[in-house]
Amino acid sequence: MIKTTNAGPHLRILAVCWEGGGNVPPTLAAVRALAARGHEVRLIADDTMSAEAIEAGARFLPWKRAPNRPDRSDESCFLRDWESADPVACFQRACARIFVGPAQCYAEDILEALATEPADILLGSDLLFGSMLAGEIAKLPTALLASNISLWPLPGHPPFGPGFQPARSASDRAREAEASAMAEQAWDGFLPRLNAARAHFGLAPLAHVHEQRLSAGRHLPATSRSFDFPAEHLPDSVRYVGPLLEMPSWAHDRWTSQPEREMRPLVLVSFSTTNQGQADVLQRVISGLAGEPVEVVLTLGKALEGLRLQAAANVTVLSNAAHDDILTKARAVVTHGGHGTIMRSLHHGVPLVILPMGRDQNDNAARVDYHGAGLRLDHSVHQIIIGEAVRRVLSERCFAERAMALGRAVAKEGPGPERIAAEIEDFVLKSSQSALSST
Repeated sequence: MIKTTNAGPHLRILAVCWEGGGNVPPTLAAVRALAARGHEVRLIADDTMSAEAIEAGARFLPWKRAPNRPDRSDESCFLRDWESADPVACFQRACARIFVGPAQCYAEDILEALATEPADILLGSDLLFGSMLAGEIAKLPTALLASNISLWPLPGHPPFGPGFQPARSASDRAREAEASAMAEQAWDGFLPRLNAARAHFGLAPLAHVHEQRLSAGRHLPATSRSFDFPAEHLPDSVRYVGPLLEMPSWAHDRWTSQPEREMRPLVLVSFSTTNQGQADVLQRVISGLAGEPVEVVLTLGKALEGLRLQAAANVTVLSNAAHDDILTKARAVVTHGGHGTIMRSLHHGVPLVILPMGRDQNDNAARVDYHGAGLRLDHSVHQIIIGEAVRRVLSERCFAERAMALGRAVAKEGPGPERIAAEIEDFVLKSSQSALSST
């Protein structure tokens, strides 16, 4: 790990983001950390992030040609996970509408911002291929922020998506190879769109979509090396920076315990800040815990605050609550497996029951399972099984011990905001040295 003290020269940084829910807080945390080090940061993003970006210390620029959400309502959402239970269909929609399809539009907006005001580095997104493309066109040092685990498998890791554990047998390796081939085929379904964008800017075509990421000089997963699967070796371009746990701006509700219930174990239930069609699974969680001797706090988040659920007597529903206050007393967390919720839980040493619903959640759950810090269930399981899983996590001490040990290991690596700022400074310095040596 590089040192995180003594910031280098003042940098001009252009950062990018898109409104996808869980990717927003890590980007804002990175912006805040860089601005606190005295760097000049511009953030080009959806209008939903305008006030948050300014509060974090950035100058805000809106997407003009690229997709731009004016608010966080369901109506403005481009991904619309709740419309399909098929993860492949959800992935294809995300690629078409955000990741790859509008690459030219994202690149044009970024290049316009760079033409208006130069930058020393582009902090792109591992999911916005237009940001990778813009960095390549501008010949600008480009780092890609992954808001959680790496989208692209590291050496010895299973492919992203299915939630596999690391391979231990020939059959496991064959399964991984098949899944990797399917993933590459799915990405390459959008290769014509990406190559059309490249041709527009006079760049040569690629053989595969994933080759576009190679144009970036740094890949910065905002997760912990201790949390991730062990890697055989890491490419020099990949640098773990640790969790970036920015509190959402809307999380203002406070939970206060009721004296008559304080003797019961507290269970936090949280299923994303965005709509993934969680109503059914949330109701089953409530019903599964209704007969248990526990106190339940269920937080909804901005996109779900209007959700109508049939609450049990031992359940408190909060629309827009901060988790840290609750986690100081919680004994277990039931969640969809979003990276931020998992990392906050581990920070407090709280074990988890995870019911993944898509996106990165299967893979996050696989890592929790791997470390023994919780249990993974299919999100369609019966409410009785949910209750049994929570009972087991509460009664078997090993889960809490492993969650606490993992939380300590993550904390020992150092604070994410300081680490990402140091990595950005180091990358720009080495890029400048490399440019000088080649002239």
